[in-house]
Amino acid sequence: MLAPTRLMATARMVPLPIAARIADLLLQQVLNIHPKLFDRLGEYSRARFAFVPTDFPFAFSIRPVERALRTFRRGSSIPADATITGPLVLMLALAEGRVDGDAVFFARKLLVTGDIEAVLALRNALDDNEIDLVKTLGRLSGPMSRSVTRALELVRSEALRRQDIRWN
Repeated sequence: MLAPTRLMATARMVPLPIAARIADLLLQQVLNIHPKLFDRLGEYSRARFAFVPTDFPFAFSIRPVERALRTFRRGSSIPADATITGPLVLMLALAEGRVDGDAVFFARKLLVTGDIEAVLALRNALDDNEIDLVKTLGRLSGPMSRSVTRALELVRSEALRRQDIRWN
């Protein structure tokens, strides 16, 4: 298992509706902080992007024009124009624009299938923003935000270290 084992074991026990709600809350928070996140996508705003972590029990689909995320159990059929498959921590690091996407792709740590131009447009849109998913998720935890953020930063650092990826 490439991500922290306890986190993955816990995630397997989470019911799909709860995982879907958490994922959508996170996306909505990111969009509140970065309202123009998808503006640079142009014609690709109607594309469906699937994210299939190889080490997480859930997969995700987003169609930027809808500004909503759909969550699936991994292994489900996900309609998509482009699919990115790989370790969860790498996908999150790419979403934050803090790792070299080309290096990760050419090292074959991620698999991209479907409309590659749509994926490049998405990557460019993400690179224009300074997204910090750990801080965003921490904000959702109310009075525990400082502790939750620190804990998630440690998990993120350890997961990236295990992937042999340096954080930019």
